Amino acid sequence: MIRITFETVLLFLVPFVLFSLWLKLGQRSAFDPAHWSRAFLMLVIAGLVAVGLFFVASVMFAERHFGAYVPAHIDHGEFVPGGFK
Repeated sequence: MIRITFETVLLFLVPFVLFSLWLKLGQRSAFDPAHWSRAFLMLVIAGLVAVGLFFVASVMFAERHFGAYVPAHIDHGEFVPGGFK
């Protein structure tokens, strides 16, 4: 769960990082609030779209299990790990 949260936050921050790099390449200060005031809403929208596309892609390309899940159990004194059968 923590990995998915970490990936989602990083993906949301990608537009902000790209914008700050673009400011640096244009010889402008990335720490000047005047540059960020107009672009902030568009960056938030771009980040949310990227996260949404990530969720859609992860659902589309996730591994599917079509069998029934058998939980882990002990069979004749031996541990049998859970899995799909």
